[in-house]
Amino acid sequence: MNKTNLRNKIINGNCLEEIKKIPDKSFDLIFADPPYNMQLGENLRRPDNSKVKSVDDDWDKFQNFKSYDEFSLIWLQECKRILKDNGTIWVIGSYHNIFRLGFHLQNLDYWILNDVIWRKNNPMPNFKGTRFTNAHETLIWASKNKNSKYTFNYQSLKCLNDDLQMRSDWLIPICSGKERIKKNGKKIHSTQKPESLLHRIILASTNKGDTIFDPFLGTGTTAVVAKKLGRAYFGIEQNKNYFLSAKKRIHATKQIEDNNLDTIENNKSKPRIPFGSLIELGVIKPGTKIYDQKKEINARIMVDGSIKYKDSEGSIHKVAAKILGSESCNGWTYWYYQSGDRLKPIDELRQKLIPKPAN
Repeated sequence: MNKTNLRNKIINGNCLEEIKKIPDKSFDLIFADPPYNMQLGENLRRPDNSKVKSVDDDWDKFQNFKSYDEFSLIWLQECKRILKDNGTIWVIGSYHNIFRLGFHLQNLDYWILNDVIWRKNNPMPNFKGTRFTNAHETLIWASKNKNSKYTFNYQSLKCLNDDLQMRSDWLIPICSGKERIKKNGKKIHSTQKPESLLHRIILASTNKGDTIFDPFLGTGTTAVVAKKLGRAYFGIEQNKNYFLSAKKRIHATKQIEDNNLDTIENNKSKPRIPFGSLIELGVIKPGTKIYDQKKEINARIMVDGSIKYKDSEGSIHKVAAKILGSESCNGWTYWYYQSGDRLKPIDELRQKLIPKPAN
């Protein structure tokens, strides 16, 4: 198996066998939704005595914790091998298994970046009334090692969250309605994840064109969302019914138009150019006046890159903030300069100093 064969493909096979055929450092992101080893052990019924359809599939059953740990170590070790040096892995689980997986991740020298709580706004009730209603699952986000220069699209996540920093507790409904894959009225997969959850994960930790691997593909949610967002996908699924369902679902999925896939560039990835550099390099001269957008306020540029407005002096940011009566202000977007008969934002001057990417 070469890396070319890993793009936009899914295979029906045993994860522990097929993953060993994948070349080293093949993927930018891995999303793993492994068996939870729930071992419920008894039929769960509602108050009306109807049976609750819970996770009792054979693929979720292990003889004991030792056999589950052995299984987990194999796929986690292989995932680290096939993850690129700056790649990350997301692992999801419940209280039944997530602590064991976290233990193995740290022992394998993954570097844990966050644990994220997926809080379900429509969880299954606790019918027996013997415990708290289990209303969340936990995701562990980890880089390949401590020094990995991993992708985190902070600004995109902030925009997605109405200009607030994205927190580590996510309120997202469970998969239901038309999104839930069914056959003859019955759920095909008992633990199908919502596309909205994968949308956030993929948007947060990959860029357009990156490659994503799911070792436990199920009915294909990871591949579907990856395809929509212009990422390449590769997945392994052992269950033939799940695999066929995923294949059909992926085929019916269309990528979002390429010109709509752009995301906000992180501030830290932009070259930092001080306003004073414009003075040093002669892009703008001391004594030049700059204005607010309505040209009601004007300030004068000094030789050291500071500006003066009435009795205020300081940086373009500090003076603008004082004028607005706010704690902070982005001076690059507040101030304008005169260019012929037009006012132009001073940020256009900064763009002249930003290095152009090599072809």
